[in-house]
Amino acid sequence: MNKTEAKKEKKKIGLTTKIFIALISGAVFGVLLHELVPAGTVRDEVIINGILYVVGQGFIRLMKMLVVPLVFCSLVCGSMSIGDTKKLGGIGVKALVFYLCTTALAITVALSVANVINPGRGLDMAAAEQNAESVASTTQSVSVQETLLNIIPTNIFEALTNGTMLQVIVFALIVGIILAKLGDRVETVKNFFGQFNDVMMEMTMMVMALAPAGVFCLIAKTFAETGFDAFLPMVKYMLAVMLALLIQCFVVYLGLLKIFTGLNPFIFIKNFFPVMAFAFSTATSNATIPMSIDTLAEKMGVSKRVSSFTIPLGATINMDGTAIMQGVAVVFAAQAFGIQLDFVDYLTVIGTATLASVGTAGIPSVGLVTLTMVFNSVGLPVEAIALIMGIDRILDMSRTAVNITGDAVCTTIVAAQNGALNREIFENSRKKKTQ
Repeated sequence: MNKTEAKKEKKKIGLTTKIFIALISGAVFGVLLHELVPAGTVRDEVIINGILYVVGQGFIRLMKMLVVPLVFCSLVCGSMSIGDTKKLGGIGVKALVFYLCTTALAITVALSVANVINPGRGLDMAAAEQNAESVASTTQSVSVQETLLNIIPTNIFEALTNGTMLQVIVFALIVGIILAKLGDRVETVKNFFGQFNDVMMEMTMMVMALAPAGVFCLIAKTFAETGFDAFLPMVKYMLAVMLALLIQCFVVYLGLLKIFTGLNPFIFIKNFFPVMAFAFSTATSNATIPMSIDTLAEKMGVSKRVSSFTIPLGATINMDGTAIMQGVAVVFAAQAFGIQLDFVDYLTVIGTATLASVGTAGIPSVGLVTLTMVFNSVGLPVEAIALIMGIDRILDMSRTAVNITGDAVCTTIVAAQNGALNREIFENSRKKKTQ
């Protein structure tokens, strides 16, 4: 009996596989609908703008429903777990600043690469044209000074109601830091946020269980209206994300390593590659924590006193890979819907995604939830997420490998600056490689 149950468990199809199947089948169904079924009431009103529209938009609305309460609670809990900066000490503060800076760099790289490749060009979202125009018409030019001031909420309840995410993020971070500082005196409040965060994560899992149906309908509707024209932009989107991930990993990270430690970046990658491969295969940063700490100690000479703190911290707040996906997705969606983003919009994207990275680890489908938030911050339609969801699993594996590499580079730099890096161990590992 136990063996048969175990076989059934193995045969169960995972959610990501279901979403990918829904993407492919939705695209095929949409193309067939576009090419074979003549235009008319049945195809346009009943199927495309009826069933597909209602189910697809219903899923999008459920995702929007999650954004504000989930992000607020997760950020409060995330900043609360980081704790008071006085207790963190120099190592913690340096690691925290480094992680936030690399995340901002990651989004900048993603936006730059995406604007060169232009993944959304050629994808004419004709059905969403009116929506795009309404969004564009309500978007006003705002100065950089006003954008910075608008980060600070004048009425947090208004910010929560309107979904002004930068203001919500700042307020949540402040609340979390204060709760950490007050400690046991506010144990009831801390428990409330922790438990409510658990409730929201459970709700996220429930909503994501409906993702295959939502993705099928959204993708089918898109391809039914555009035909084969939607394939090339999706391929260009994947290429843009992969190129940005490669630049972040092999240019930004290794460049910072060379500048701040003087270590040979190529030897570092060779030593750390088994951990990167493991992270790629599992697509989870948390599973690589013990392996990362051991590898850094045995092959890089990093003291476990440092790595045992900075590696778990990085797994919690360092979401550079996710930030890259979000940056490319912003450009992809803006181009697909014909929405012009200006310099202030890009600054808003960088600020929103960077601050959101503090408390997003451990949340199911966190990249998609925070992507919804980033889209909302600059007024982009979230319908474009449907095109991204199906191919996200492949990119997610690469993002995880980049994330844990960033954690390791940060840990090595912080260790070097605090005299906790044994360079002899690193040099000995280098000699072993050449022998």
